[in-house]
Amino acid sequence: MDRNTKQKLEAAGWVFGDADQFLGLTDAESAFIHMKLGLASELKERRLAQGLSQSQVAKMVGSSQSRVAKMEAADPSVSADLLIQTLLKLGASRAEVAQAVTAPLSGAG
Repeated sequence: MDRNTKQKLEAAGWVFGDADQFLGLTDAESAFIHMKLGLASELKERRLAQGLSQSQVAKMVGSSQSRVAKMEAADPSVSADLLIQTLLKLGASRAEVAQAVTAPLSGAG
């Protein structure tokens, strides 16, 4: 958005910010969400790199394909420990899990 347009919108009462501000997230809540997103992204990347389907991963971890899809989407109903356990079952090391938790998100500013 160009500067002139932004200034006009602000003069009309529009407020600009990020998703954290819009949702009223604390720094801790935002950090946790970003950590889960990193884990979910790593899970999907690892699954695809190994040529596995969501159904195959589900069998490996004793779950369902739809649950794996929710894991990869970082659905709020999926716990961080389930994401970590699944990554470990797919062969991720502790260091790789730690890297996924701390990796910057693509498209993040």
